[in-house]
Amino acid sequence: MVYDVLIIGGGVIGCTIARELSRYAITTALIEKEGEVGFGTSKANSGIIHGGHHGPPETLKGQLEWEGNQQWDTLCEELGFGFKRIGELTVAMAEDQLATLEKLQDYGTRKGVPGLELWDGDRIQAEEPHISEEAIAALYAPTTGVINPYEACFGLAENAVLNGVALKCDRPVTGIRQEGETWIVETPQETLQGRFILNAAGLYADKIAEMAGVGSFRIRPRKGEEYLLDKRLQGFVKRVIFPCPTAVSKGILVIPTYDGTLMVGPTAEYVDSKEDLTTTAAGGQNVFSHVTQVVPGISPRDCIAEFAGLRAVTDSEDFIIGPSAKRGFINVAGIQSPGLTAAPAIATLLVEILRDEGLSLTHSDDFIPTIPKPIHFASLSTEEQMELAAKDPSYGRIVCRCEFISEGEIRDSIRRGASTLDGIKFRTRAGMGRCQGGFCTGRCMELIQEELGIPLTAITKRGGDSWVARPRHEEVSQSC
Repeated sequence: MVYDVLIIGGGVIGCTIARELSRYAITTALIEKEGEVGFGTSKANSGIIHGGHHGPPETLKGQLEWEGNQQWDTLCEELGFGFKRIGELTVAMAEDQLATLEKLQDYGTRKGVPGLELWDGDRIQAEEPHISEEAIAALYAPTTGVINPYEACFGLAENAVLNGVALKCDRPVTGIRQEGETWIVETPQETLQGRFILNAAGLYADKIAEMAGVGSFRIRPRKGEEYLLDKRLQGFVKRVIFPCPTAVSKGILVIPTYDGTLMVGPTAEYVDSKEDLTTTAAGGQNVFSHVTQVVPGISPRDCIAEFAGLRAVTDSEDFIIGPSAKRGFINVAGIQSPGLTAAPAIATLLVEILRDEGLSLTHSDDFIPTIPKPIHFASLSTEEQMELAAKDPSYGRIVCRCEFISEGEIRDSIRRGASTLDGIKFRTRAGMGRCQGGFCTGRCMELIQEELGIPLTAITKRGGDSWVARPRHEEVSQSC
């Protein structure tokens, strides 16, 4: 078939666009090179919904940041992923940084962001006593939130599929060409045709544009290392803590994640490879040396996991959203911070761009805005847990002891689309705790085997060739 729209890239941008387009009576396919959606940059995102005042109002980033911020409450209510508004403080440690706070407050005022306040040192200590006493001022923004970005991807994609979007994972794009009014997208598994292509390929958006013959920009990866801290520090700070930003980074933050653990980072280092997700001793030293200047009670001894993500940065540092030189090919590229925040606004902007480009968009009478909310056993009361376990005994069997995740939750995540260990982890948190999967990995693999009917040796950590178990030697020999 010829789809009306082919979206290349199943990160939070592609998933949000797919879900938005599923409101209309058109045919859409979402193409993702990884085994599941959200497994690229979105997986390693800091998980912050920015308050709306960080970007200059004259930039596309700045315009879409506040517009997107206001849409996340409704999305969370409809799709059931983790999101809450906890506020933020941007902290000044020296007199020469006060002008930066005033500039950010002015950005917010010009965009209509409510509740921005300048706090002095006494107010900071009263509200966040673990911030350094050397902090002289801070800009408070109540509109900032934290989110589980991978949960958001899964919920958006699940709802898009429910409303008719074709999800094509494990489909790396190998070629693109145009034949008349139709675009042809080649993958190793199949060839797809569409009237319009939306290039939301993140780090690879420049390569996708080159394949289509409209390569007019370059994506340069900027790596950010992040460090997850032990749950004993839960509540150590209540808000997202920013230092004063620089020209290339919002700085190294202290982030109370939606699930309660603290995360510190990210760094900001240009790298040559789009696959360089390594963490380094130097990166860790950089993160903790900066963080402890603002929140001195944090220690690298509390680190239980570390990871890195890559931002898709263009030379302009702004988003690149709009039609290309070839009709029907539309770029959604260079979506770095605050891209997560802006994602819903980017999706609605793409609807208008597609309409301007000639796509007829009529609202579907059958659109369903919600999906069944996943059960989080640990968040239930004891009485609710007992009642649920009596109804379905699988919820009475705990698989992940660190995060108190039940077999029932893991089976439900597989039935919703998880086919890898990371797919389970990001949907349920099984494997995210102190032991980092040392206790629960084997049982999670058994549950994938039971639910999907595949051998243990076919199960991967995150798709591709990330196998966890190898066949016995004689089986390998026989297959050679």
